[in-house]
Amino acid sequence: MKVNDCEMDKIDQKLIAALRRDGRASLSELSALVGLSRTAVRARLSRLEDEGEILGFTVVLKNDAREAPVRGLMMLAIEGQGSDRIRRQLLGIPEVQAVHATNGRWDMIVKIGTEDLESLDAVLARIRRIPGVIRSETSLLLATRRASRL
Repeated sequence: MKVNDCEMDKIDQKLIAALRRDGRASLSELSALVGLSRTAVRARLSRLEDEGEILGFTVVLKNDAREAPVRGLMMLAIEGQGSDRIRRQLLGIPEVQAVHATNGRWDMIVKIGTEDLESLDAVLARIRRIPGVIRSETSLLLATRRASRL
């Protein structure tokens, strides 16, 4: 499998899947999983990072979920050329966790996290009032599961 300019084989795919399940997996655990030495696993991971396939590692804290247990995706249609201005405004709203540019029916997808439904409703209303937002649709995120790709 070729991803971007990186040639990924089944071992690389297994390593990435294992790290998606447990980003703290040790080199020993990973080497046992794929049947290579720790040195070979370290070299593969370094290559994947150097080639830009692995961009970084992150930590998800329990408090993150506690502080914003109500999460949603708001799809936005934008009028004219206002995308940059609207994106800046959206990123200034504390409850906005991410803004994605997209194609198709919607111009942007906004990930929102709040402490309760009433707060979410207030954020949605605030976003709908931004000049240039002409249409929106929101979906609540009910459950999240991570996929492993193999």
